[in-house]
Amino acid sequence: MADDQRWHMRIGEVAQRTGLPLRTIRHYEDAGIAAPSARTKGGFRLYTAADVERLLAAGRMRPLGFTVDEMRDVLDLTDRLASVDDPPGDEERARLRARLDSYRRAVEARCEALRARLRRAEDLAAALRGHLDPVG
Repeated sequence: MADDQRWHMRIGEVAQRTGLPLRTIRHYEDAGIAAPSARTKGGFRLYTAADVERLLAAGRMRPLGFTVDEMRDVLDLTDRLASVDDPPGDEERARLRARLDSYRRAVEARCEALRARLRRAEDLAAALRGHLDPVG
């Protein structure tokens, strides 16, 4: 393998590291969420650690019900805020941070809703266990 490719991972390894199905990784590429940084001469996708981080972030948003557009927006916001080559000015930074904060609040609300659903499910499991336990 060429020196410039040794730090790249093929899609199968990325799927193992992220827990995302190959189909989802390809879908995220098509949607502009996380594209491979390179391809082999044979056309195989090659991903860097940064590409994998983007996929992991998208994978964390997915169970919270974020749309592909929202995932892309969150990643674009964080990319822009972290930009070193062309950092945002103070006004732009404030706007970006406000938008990102609205996503943070949405994540926290969705997490709380999931915790409430989990508590109800645990209550049901406990009730069912109670019906299975012999009365002493």
